[in-house]
Amino acid sequence: MEKPRLSFWQIWNMSFGFLGIQFGFGLQNANVSRIFETLGASIDQIPILWIAAPLTGLLVQPIIGYFSDRTWTPLGRRRPYFLCGAIASSFALIIMPYSPYLWVAAGMLWILDASINVSMEPFRALVADNLPSEQRTQGFAVQTFFIGIGSVVASAMPYILSNVFDVANTAPAGEVPPSVKISFLCGAVVFLASILWTVFKTKEYSPAEMDKFHAAESGVASEAQEEKASLKEIMDDLRGMPKTMIQLAVVQFFSWFALFAMWIYTTSAVTSHIFGTSDTSSALYNEGADWVGLCFAAYNGISALAAFALPWLANRTSRKFVHSIALMIGGVSLASISLIENPQMLMLNMVGIGIAWASILCMPYAILAGALPSRKMGFYMGVFNFFIVLPQILAAGILGFFTRWAFDGNTMMALVLGGCAMVAAGLFVVFVQDDDEPNRVADKTGKIMKAKAAIA
Repeated sequence: MEKPRLSFWQIWNMSFGFLGIQFGFGLQNANVSRIFETLGASIDQIPILWIAAPLTGLLVQPIIGYFSDRTWTPLGRRRPYFLCGAIASSFALIIMPYSPYLWVAAGMLWILDASINVSMEPFRALVADNLPSEQRTQGFAVQTFFIGIGSVVASAMPYILSNVFDVANTAPAGEVPPSVKISFLCGAVVFLASILWTVFKTKEYSPAEMDKFHAAESGVASEAQEEKASLKEIMDDLRGMPKTMIQLAVVQFFSWFALFAMWIYTTSAVTSHIFGTSDTSSALYNEGADWVGLCFAAYNGISALAAFALPWLANRTSRKFVHSIALMIGGVSLASISLIENPQMLMLNMVGIGIAWASILCMPYAILAGALPSRKMGFYMGVFNFFIVLPQILAAGILGFFTRWAFDGNTMMALVLGGCAMVAAGLFVVFVQDDDEPNRVADKTGKIMKAKAAIA
């Protein structure tokens, strides 16, 4: 028994919750450094304060993946986790911009990122659960589209509120501007509403149905056996990671090191080196910070458009080729921000970064899904997150040191370092084994059919 193909609108409904998840991430990525600086954090403190994001992902996603593989409720397997994560995330989004002290804002970042991770990991597994192999690239591409749209609106919202609706984008020293506060309140509403849409519009296959889909797979445990899973089984699964997953780990490491450097240092680099100020209470600083939000919106907008172009290109070349080229374009675009003097010119860099971002959100998961045992999809998708968060933890630990001592406080050099890391990621894609590549599978199938015909 094979999984039926889903309609485009079924895939659309299944992925819609990512709009809210990325709305939360978009607000976080574009504004948390700004909030920390406003509340008194120094440049070399910011990476350590950001460590909440990767640490919570490291702990939460594998655990959630493991238990969601073994969950069945009236809401299904993955959907209960979406809903709980959305409620907690909305709470943190409401509280964060009103934090009176730096430690409160840092604590809210821990809660926000942990809650977002509770929602996000099961979404990745849901696509692999519900879609046949030939539709998975499309499924992850639709997720990428919603990620792009959510991030565009979230990143640009403070700029839109201050420039279109005349909401103040400055505040007394030590206080977050009203434009940022209102943006976070809107984010809480969008997050919860979009998750509810997916929860009530999506069907999940029951354990019995999944057993029928995967009965032919060798070594697949029954539902009863999986309920008795032990720590030994978890360790055995970790040691038995598929080769493709290990190869992709290297690519993910360099990709996400670059992204983390960009997220935590773009505001400081652009405001100090292009707008010429480090005074967080000044109008010029807040104008520069709003412009960074608009730049982040731009690269996410490009990623939303590229989400549909990249699968088309992959079908005509290969997923590896597309991902390699996209990462190298993104790396060059990130590093070359150091050459920009006119803020408007940053939009050209955002085009290249947006192409890379679209590929990072789509291609690795499409490649990985075909290499994983279906009954452990949630667990392995959670473990795969290790290779996203470990480079971020490393970046949080060393970028502050490098910025202060090696780069003499020049945060722009952190972006150059990130760009070099992303180019390296593009080169390492060449060594990834993609056995589930649709073009390769079709070619093998054609050769087998021809051989059978010749024998007949």
